[in-house]
Amino acid sequence: MRRQKLKLMSNPLKGGEFLIRETQANDIFIPEQWNEDQQMIAQTCHDFLAAEIWPNLERIDQQEEGLTVSLLDKAAALGLLGLSVPEEYGGYENDFVSGMLATEVLGAGHSFAVSIAAHTGIGTLPILYYGNEEQKKRYIPKLVSGEWKACYCLTEPNSGSDANSGKTKAVLSADGKHYILNGQKMWITNGGFSEIFTVFAKIDDDENLSAFIVEKSFGGVTLNPEEHKMGIKGSSTRQVFFNDCKVPVENLLSERQNGFKIAVNILNMGRIKLAAAALGGSKRTATLAVNYANERQQFGRPIAKYGAIKYKLAEQAIRNYTVESALYRVTQNIEDAINSFVASGLDKGKAILKGVEQFAPEAAILKVAGSEVLDYVVDEGVQIYGGMGYSAEAPMDRAYRDSRINRIFEGTNEINRMLIVDMMLRRAMKGELDLMGPAQKVAGELMSIPDFGTEETTLFSTEKKYIANFKKAILMVAGSAAQKLMMELSKEQEVLMNIADMLIDLYQAESVMLRVEKLCGIRGQEKCQEQLAIMRVFIHDAADRINKNGKEAINSFADGDELRMMLMGLKRFTKTEPFNSKEARRTIAAKLINENKYCF
Repeated sequence: MRRQKLKLMSNPLKGGEFLIRETQANDIFIPEQWNEDQQMIAQTCHDFLAAEIWPNLERIDQQEEGLTVSLLDKAAALGLLGLSVPEEYGGYENDFVSGMLATEVLGAGHSFAVSIAAHTGIGTLPILYYGNEEQKKRYIPKLVSGEWKACYCLTEPNSGSDANSGKTKAVLSADGKHYILNGQKMWITNGGFSEIFTVFAKIDDDENLSAFIVEKSFGGVTLNPEEHKMGIKGSSTRQVFFNDCKVPVENLLSERQNGFKIAVNILNMGRIKLAAAALGGSKRTATLAVNYANERQQFGRPIAKYGAIKYKLAEQAIRNYTVESALYRVTQNIEDAINSFVASGLDKGKAILKGVEQFAPEAAILKVAGSEVLDYVVDEGVQIYGGMGYSAEAPMDRAYRDSRINRIFEGTNEINRMLIVDMMLRRAMKGELDLMGPAQKVAGELMSIPDFGTEETTLFSTEKKYIANFKKAILMVAGSAAQKLMMELSKEQEVLMNIADMLIDLYQAESVMLRVEKLCGIRGQEKCQEQLAIMRVFIHDAADRINKNGKEAINSFADGDELRMMLMGLKRFTKTEPFNSKEARRTIAAKLINENKYCF
């Protein structure tokens, strides 16, 4: 697991710019380009799941005493707890893309995926990125080696999405040597076995949270019994109480009142990593579905022979491949941003945080898309298994239950949808993202006669035209909504979610188009027939969804001539040529059935 070399990209895309700037296929990273080191990391993670996790899923779900801790120790021995940690703290310092790949593969580990992600992510990263040198030297090597396990204490009974409203208090002791911590935290992943807690609390009557590194050995830390959950049953989830817990003043993490910023930035990281983990679980579920469809006989033939099942298998693949295209597109964008910040002299840890923050809108897009693709795939997985899908003896039962939390984790999908639009509009108001210029240009285009001239037709010219028009549709709707509703837009959550869904479809549609274009350039068109089919089905379906969401938004804030004009514009911008999606899906399904696995 060698350290990856830095590389710099000229004029890299900035967060949110996908809406107003054309991206070239050669400028994105595609998973077909994994190098040897990255493939080795993925294989190590897969082998670990096959040897240690999948044979023990029932024992993990029963929370057999000490089992998850021992599995984390085995993962540590393979280096899986420190893949992205600097070498000076005992890690392997792999690049951001490689770390994301490991997260994806381990995402197929059900409850264990949650445990290891919590330890390596929200358990370790706040200290790694915000700790001072003394704190990092004390804690990070032991977290990498697995000697200490870690968790993250943010959520409270009355503060979930509104994290900064937490009531946990910290008061400086009379001798000035300790903060005395009192409060209650809930839904704390790894709470049952962690030695290290990153705890968010307000000092005195501060407006914003501060963060503290708390060792269980400090005392004053008690736990409720394990929560009984719908899914991820093997993941330790406890309420944690702090009763006059004495935290040395040197264990204040970062600066006073910087806790909310820490929480927001760690959430940005958590969102994109959740998308990767969801993808890993989704790919494995799709493989199990293909296996069963090939084995299960009805009316004298495997159910994989029937069109209704082919549709489901193909649609699982289409959604997996598309969200994967978007995931690694933005992951490489973040990597490029990190390298640029490092080259300008910024500390590596700060550069990572700044790179992820730059692409926070895309991280929110991927969190929503990834979690909802997984939900779709497991739901159809149950259906493909039929009666056995509903049996606890078959794998879809666990997959179905475990998937559901992902639409709530790391900020609910509703919150994330509103954040996507809010972040992009805020950047526009700050002058960081020029949305108004392109939006006004589209508004002017609505008044003009459509150009019916003939254009040179190339392999991707039709899809590129569709994508360009999708961008115009979003700029038209979002620009008009912002202009008409102004400060009231933040209260119109339905409109915000309509616009967010348009952006989510656009980002995925453009990403899968760029990936397939680049792949055709590498392999040739003839060897990419299934990928071309995936791209075309998704883009045609996205056109209908963008039209529907645009129409709902326009109908809710426009009227009269403005309404009619915008609806005509929307129809123009989401128009596609007739396309036989049934045959395209059959092409995709045939490949899956022949390979007997998710093979893209």
